[in-house]
Amino acid sequence: MIALLIRDLRLALRAGGGFGLGLAFFLILTVLVPFSVGPQSALLAVIAPGVLWLGALLACLLSLDRLLALDWEDGTLDLLATAPLPLESVVTVKALAHWLTTGLPLVLAAPVLGVLLNLPTPGYAWLVVSLLVGTPALSVIGTFGAALTVGLKRGGLLLSLLVLPMYVPTLIFGAEVARRGAEGMATSTPLLLLAGITAAVIALLPFASAAVLRVNLR
Repeated sequence: MIALLIRDLRLALRAGGGFGLGLAFFLILTVLVPFSVGPQSALLAVIAPGVLWLGALLACLLSLDRLLALDWEDGTLDLLATAPLPLESVVTVKALAHWLTTGLPLVLAAPVLGVLLNLPTPGYAWLVVSLLVGTPALSVIGTFGAALTVGLKRGGLLLSLLVLPMYVPTLIFGAEVARRGAEGMATSTPLLLLAGITAAVIALLPFASAAVLRVNLR
């Protein structure tokens, strides 16, 4: 398991689909938003939680098409499917590698980029908490989408269409946690709902992803 995780981390970074691509997109979006909506500090403070969460979601989406495609192309996925290691564990490791190379760097960068959007001071901690709780769900859902579209030529668009609707609840409650925290309101309800979504996704989707892969590899 650890060897597989290290391999996937190296592969993600070597293939150019790791933290560099996601962080670059996240930075570009954050820098461009003030130019599009204007420099009003009050307006930027209101939209900052939603913009930062949307940027993190789209940045996670960028590297999903590479998540299983490289292993499919060189035959590694077939070997992993017949290895003694359960396919559910393989899928979980790949989701973890995606989160470590994409989700975690976005979590760490979000407070810094929040300064550019005039995020209120109380919102920084809640933004980090919401991203820490919610971004693992994005990686696991994305792995499921990658399993559904593996082997398809130009499946990136289909992958986005399949995954984005499943991302919406995480986006809604994640942004709500950050917004309420920035405004000094209670965050327990949206945070519990966000954690519940992440827990359910982690518990169920690796089995669904493994089942889909078994069908696609036949």
